[in-house]
Amino acid sequence: MMKKNISIGLDFGSDSVRAIAVTPAGEVLAGASRNYPRWAAGQYCDPARNQYRQHPLDYLECMEAVLKEVLDQVDRAAVAGIALDTTASTPCAVDRDGTPLALLPKFAENPNAMFILWKDHTAGAEAARINEVASDYLKYEGGIYSCEWFWSKILHTLRVDKDVREEAFSWVEHCDWMTGELAGHTDPLTMTRSRCAAGHKAMWHADWGGLPPETVLAKIDPLLAGLRQRLYTRTVTADIPVGTLSPKWAEKLGLSTAVVIGGGAIDCHFGAVGAGIQPGQMIKVIGTSTCDILVAPGNVRCVQGICGQVDGSVVPGMVGMEAGQSAFGDIYAWFRRFISYGGEVSLARLEDEARNLPPGAGGVAALDWFHGRRTPDANPDLTGLLAGLTLGTTPPMVYRALVESTIFGARAIVERFRAEGVAVDSVGAVGGISRKSPLVMQTCADVLNMPIRVAANDQTCALGAAIFAALAAGVHPDYETAVRNMGSGYDRTYTPNAEHAAIYDTLYQRYLTLGKAQECGN
Repeated sequence: MMKKNISIGLDFGSDSVRAIAVTPAGEVLAGASRNYPRWAAGQYCDPARNQYRQHPLDYLECMEAVLKEVLDQVDRAAVAGIALDTTASTPCAVDRDGTPLALLPKFAENPNAMFILWKDHTAGAEAARINEVASDYLKYEGGIYSCEWFWSKILHTLRVDKDVREEAFSWVEHCDWMTGELAGHTDPLTMTRSRCAAGHKAMWHADWGGLPPETVLAKIDPLLAGLRQRLYTRTVTADIPVGTLSPKWAEKLGLSTAVVIGGGAIDCHFGAVGAGIQPGQMIKVIGTSTCDILVAPGNVRCVQGICGQVDGSVVPGMVGMEAGQSAFGDIYAWFRRFISYGGEVSLARLEDEARNLPPGAGGVAALDWFHGRRTPDANPDLTGLLAGLTLGTTPPMVYRALVESTIFGARAIVERFRAEGVAVDSVGAVGGISRKSPLVMQTCADVLNMPIRVAANDQTCALGAAIFAALAAGVHPDYETAVRNMGSGYDRTYTPNAEHAAIYDTLYQRYLTLGKAQECGN
């Protein structure tokens, strides 16, 4: 009998889903990706209001397509397990059966019945209310609750949409619903819930028996009363299997129902696993936004201003810590669109011209808070800024200033961790920008004054999912063995330019000054 030893990793990003098939030795046998068609068409979103919603059919249709494409290139009989990651917090209202409301005819075109993407900022008032009432339950969340997270998005939806409020039995995170869908376990009362998503986004912690108490939730808003009992108490780390492939999906994909479904988690956390994260090493997952992931053994003091620290959220048996920036690649894409009005400007050309400019070229400076500030110290109401413009300012100068500002934001995160006693001894980078933009990566090395190693695999989030699929299916006996055999490794290093690093020390102080002025003006 052929040994089942192929692991499938799925990575649901902001714009698309990717799938890869991986051997126990880490060889990628096949890969596929699909852009979400409704999302690509701009449906159900209103950027002017910071509303970003995704239809569950985008997820289901694209998942089926990429899985079939990958499976057509491998021996289906050798597939042992499937695991996945998603963005977070990306919750959705479900009915008693665990069906997202948007899959019901009544709600098919209602954005409030869809998955509320991580970058949706419509719940600012609700986040402020949570911070006012539930401060005792925020110490493991960095001390500040965000409008990007679970409870604030739920409360906002309950407040603004009576129909959804009346039909929603419970709520699910994207990663929980997708694993439940594959395994055929979508009952919201028994569905397996991710420790990673619950701990970082929903104030779940063992210290208070799971989610915040009913009395606290009802005090935040009576609309939350009674919801806790329709959610969950238990969560699991990603090494715990969710179940096996349901008959429905086995038939769709031509697979056995014995295929194991691994635990789900947040995309950037699996990306850190794919890169082989170690204590003292920060993994920067760089894309439309950034996530900065660290792990540490044993007890870790509560770090202020980050996106949470959760036992087992990244590596089983270690505390996982998350920080990040709400906009990164999104800022570069915005600038290209901005100056392309009536035409088309190449981002690659902008990068080439900006690379030939010195640090701080033309005196132009920027703040990277175009979609608010995630860390350190979440504040979604802050805005971006360009300063030092003259009649001689050129687009490459502005582009370089925007790049520098995003890396200054990254430096602020590193400095916060260090100030809180968490070591950042080395930095690894994963994600599309890390492999496509030498300007961004060299600037990162110069501003942080540290070597930056770039992961060899350009799908480390999907690779992290495949590692947990292999672990759940018993392809490898333990986490350490799985990562040692399947992890990406690194194939390039950016070394700091000492002269530029010294200049950036000064420019970084100007960035901090601009930030303080901007905060006072908001």
